[in-house]
Amino acid sequence: MSQLPQSTIEAAFLAACRAELAGLKPGNVHVHSDGHGMTVATFEAAAVAAAPHLAARGASVGARIEAATRASVQAVGCNANLGIVLLCAPLAAAAEHGDGHLRLRVAEVLDHVTVADAAAAYRAIALANPAGLGTVPEQDVATVPSVTLLEAMSLAYDHDRIAVAYVDDFQDIFDFALPCLATARLSSDDEPLAITVLHMSLMAKFADSHVVRKHGAEVAAGLQAEAHRLRTAYLPAVDADGFADLKRFDEDLKRRGLNPGTTADLVVAALFADALMVAEREARAHDSH
Repeated sequence: MSQLPQSTIEAAFLAACRAELAGLKPGNVHVHSDGHGMTVATFEAAAVAAAPHLAARGASVGARIEAATRASVQAVGCNANLGIVLLCAPLAAAAEHGDGHLRLRVAEVLDHVTVADAAAAYRAIALANPAGLGTVPEQDVATVPSVTLLEAMSLAYDHDRIAVAYVDDFQDIFDFALPCLATARLSSDDEPLAITVLHMSLMAKFADSHVVRKHGAEVAAGLQAEAHRLRTAYLPAVDADGFADLKRFDEDLKRRGLNPGTTADLVVAALFADALMVAEREARAHDSH
């Protein structure tokens, strides 16, 4: 099978970022409501700036992360998409090969990340300076790492869902988020509402890492429980009453300053992975003719 062209990977990333913004995602920025000092335009500009670097042919995972983050910060003046970039860089690297086995290729990519990848990712994280980052006693991002990017992520495994994705070969994406998205699409022919279902299901499934960093594990667990209690508003699909309930939840979270940003990052990663697999299927179909 021929390789997926860089333009296809770049387009898939932009489509995923824009689709995520189209869904009502309580606590985050979306077309129905800005928040936390940022707008939809902020995230769109950050995505456009990051896309060519994230999809750069032959670039290492770390190089993709650093260049995409630097371009995004320069474009919008703040950290709009560090988590998205961290999650999507291995997917983009894996998709280059276009062999129809994205999940297997992601695992191979992660098995081969290096200390140089960790150093590049650390520089990106330091540049983005995400809220609530703090310091850790071992391999802190303010230092030069002596371990590979995968080993560095393993140190954060117990408190960060992005780190979990790296260590578990994106199990949350492939085994939970993508099946959830497929089911949501079957229950509704409205793609933005299916994305709302995905977002809320992820919020109910996992304590949001961004909320943990900014507000603590207890607040994050409380938010997770709130999302679970609201499940009748979004499962199996979002109807008019459910949308109104979720809109009120969105407004309440923003009043409380709660931003489940890692959940939104996982939504983008799932949409990106889905788009890449669609592109791989289309390329295989083309090759067979």
